[in-house]
Amino acid sequence: MPSRSLLYLLVGALGVVVIVLGYRLYEEERKPDGVEISIGQHGVSIEKN
Repeated sequence: MPSRSLLYLLVGALGVVVIVLGYRLYEEERKPDGVEISIGQHGVSIEKN
């Protein structure tokens, strides 16, 4: 039977993975849909989202 500290470590690692994946999904959903046009030093940039 694994020790308690190993189980706590595994549960903590799984918690971190869930938080990171949730944040990445949130960031993807936050991005606007459509076309983004920006004007900078290198000229006009058009990006399809």
